[in-house]
Amino acid sequence: MRSPAHHCRDIERQAGYLQPEHCSPPPPLERPSTMWFIRDGCGIVCGVITWLLVFYAEFVVLFVMLLPSKSLTYSLINGTLFNSLAFLALASHFRAMCTDPGAVPKGNATKEFIESLQLKPGQVVYKCPKCCSIKPDRAHHCSVCKRCIRKMDHHCPWVNNCVGENNQKYFVLFTMYIALISLHSLVMVAFHFLYCFEEDWTKCSTFSPPATVILLILLCFEGLLFLIFTSVMFGTQVHSICTDETGIERLKGESATWEKVGCWEGMKSAFGGPLSLAWFSPFTDLTCKRRPSSHIHTVPQGEIIEEDVIEIPLEY
Repeated sequence: MRSPAHHCRDIERQAGYLQPEHCSPPPPLERPSTMWFIRDGCGIVCGVITWLLVFYAEFVVLFVMLLPSKSLTYSLINGTLFNSLAFLALASHFRAMCTDPGAVPKGNATKEFIESLQLKPGQVVYKCPKCCSIKPDRAHHCSVCKRCIRKMDHHCPWVNNCVGENNQKYFVLFTMYIALISLHSLVMVAFHFLYCFEEDWTKCSTFSPPATVILLILLCFEGLLFLIFTSVMFGTQVHSICTDETGIERLKGESATWEKVGCWEGMKSAFGGPLSLAWFSPFTDLTCKRRPSSHIHTVPQGEIIEEDVIEIPLEY
């Protein structure tokens, strides 16, 4: 007898369960070339805050520390380095935010699509009841994006998007470049404080001494906070790539039903090919051929399935 706590759906064994009138194909406007953008208020606010914080750091670095410096070489080297890293960080953020993370087409759970998979008798496929799509292996539904995402790691409000199969590279680059500019700004703040203590405070900045101290302290706090946060996220993402296990899979404790790849193969798959300068560029696409995600799932005997499942009857 089914327990009251049981909230999972049974395995359907009738082809009529597909209900094609309820699952229509994706609309014609949904094309791969369409700009991907999630209309989530919280995510949009977090994305805008991210850019504003980078612009604040840019302002303090340029107008408080570098331009008033007496050393032209020091200003040119650090200004070029910081601006280059900041530009790459914002470009990576934009690509992570506006790249389709690997969304499964909506409404493809139709009888025609199931028949096109040419499943063998007894094989099962998952149907997402929320977006009415056939879920490939390792895909999860995001309640914010309202789509099933292939190899979804997590939904990040700071990039207003899911981190998945197609945009994980850009998210890793974003965390790396933010960590680098945070570290660079902290080092420059330390040197500027030492310079101001040795010299007259009125000569080490075009702002008044109290304003200079407040601006530097705020930058120091921002840099330290984001250095810790993005470094942890960067390490977590690299660990997920090397272990071939997403954050959701690790959180749920899912046993690997897929063939795991090695660390180096996972890095090449995530960053789009063999090691090159293209790994560090947010302007290069993922050109390597990924292994296609299977729609077919192997279900152990007696395991409870938490999604809708369509099973091909033996007499089908």
